[in-house]
Amino acid sequence: MRTLSIKEILKLEPKNQGINVKGWIRTKREAKDFCFLEINDGSTIKSLQIIIDSQLPDYKQKISILNTGASISINGRVVPSQGKNQRIELIANEIHIYGDANPLEYPLQKKKHSFEFLREIAHLRPRTNTFGAIARLRSELSYAIHTFFKDRGFFYIHTPLITSSDCEGAGEMFRVTTLDLEKLPFLDGKVDYLKDFFGKETFLTVSGQLNGEAYACALSKIYTFGPTFRAEHSSTTRHLAEFWMIEPEMAFCDINDNMDIAEEFLKYLFNYVLKNCRDDLEFFNERIDNTVISNLENIVKEKFERITYTEAINILKESKKKFEYPVEWGVNLQAEHERFLTEIVFKKPIIVTDYPKDIKAFYMKLNDDNKTVRAMDVLVPKLGEIIGGSEREENYDKLLKRIKELGLKEENYWWYLELRKFGTVPHSGFGLGFERLIQYISGMQNIRDVIPFPRTYKSINF
Repeated sequence: MRTLSIKEILKLEPKNQGINVKGWIRTKREAKDFCFLEINDGSTIKSLQIIIDSQLPDYKQKISILNTGASISINGRVVPSQGKNQRIELIANEIHIYGDANPLEYPLQKKKHSFEFLREIAHLRPRTNTFGAIARLRSELSYAIHTFFKDRGFFYIHTPLITSSDCEGAGEMFRVTTLDLEKLPFLDGKVDYLKDFFGKETFLTVSGQLNGEAYACALSKIYTFGPTFRAEHSSTTRHLAEFWMIEPEMAFCDINDNMDIAEEFLKYLFNYVLKNCRDDLEFFNERIDNTVISNLENIVKEKFERITYTEAINILKESKKKFEYPVEWGVNLQAEHERFLTEIVFKKPIIVTDYPKDIKAFYMKLNDDNKTVRAMDVLVPKLGEIIGGSEREENYDKLLKRIKELGLKEENYWWYLELRKFGTVPHSGFGLGFERLIQYISGMQNIRDVIPFPRTYKSINF
């Protein structure tokens, strides 16, 4: 007998055809002569109703262990449903139970569970509607990301997870070592990293950008999509210690080209999920945030506004609004500033450019005023920054000067500098945090709920 997923079954016409379905029981309801099951296999947010007649062999023995959470295989016939909540249902002819679930121990009974509680059982939470929908959304978005770049002639590059360079210069990096921490070797009062596995200090990467630039300066258009790590001592709803980043890098590309690609990229992804993840989006719209769908639809239609950082500061100051973080030229824009600009002033996404060099990374191209750099941040309503990028500094002397100004070790960037000595080109790129993207699309409030097994400050279970 043909085994079909529930997603496939729900598209069938109810012609009494025989099929097999496998999944996990969500609910069980017993009547006088029947037992009703709802099962789900993860292929869709929707469940399938199963009708078990009391005349089925071993009926009482089987339904006694057909509890929420149990895994089963059912042969049956697809028929029109007599109920109001579904178009079709399955009349069971034969049932095989793979694994039962003791109702006194199984934590996912039919009741509302808090997201905080579900984080404590992250190995089981994908069986809930919310986290099943998040998992499908992650999968579909991953496919869409690769499709977008493939269709535009980009090459997918796998950049290292272990590095000796701090791309962002913030120093919030996880050290990688094989040294015995109880017997550290010292030389001149400092840890002797010559004795370490790589013979020098090494860390988990905070970005694949620098390595990506090397390949962009040979293949013209590349992107990376992989895990990155930040050792920030933060427990907010916006921070993870391990997260995924999408980072395209493009040779012969200036800041304006960069902004065009970033806007096109976001619109493509939002349009893709609106077309291909409708059931899950409708669930988020109903249960999480009732503006999820309209928000995405509006962004797809809007032309992103483009303003400079200086213009943004002037708008914020002239508004006379009292912000928690005071506004002055030279400060980082905070989420409250970004949301005010996108939600109150422009009422749509904006791209802010030309930030002060002192608040941006060393690799960003210096403008002629020697005060600002060709950085660009894409800001969207309800979130703030969703993409950060820049035109990269292609001038060797200017780049070296910035590295020295920020106290970075020149020897760690010798190869990066050499890209500016041998056939240097204007080039640009940006980074998009995958979890922040999913959080925005789904309306989920805590970033820990959009990654399968969150790693955060003081928390690394599972």
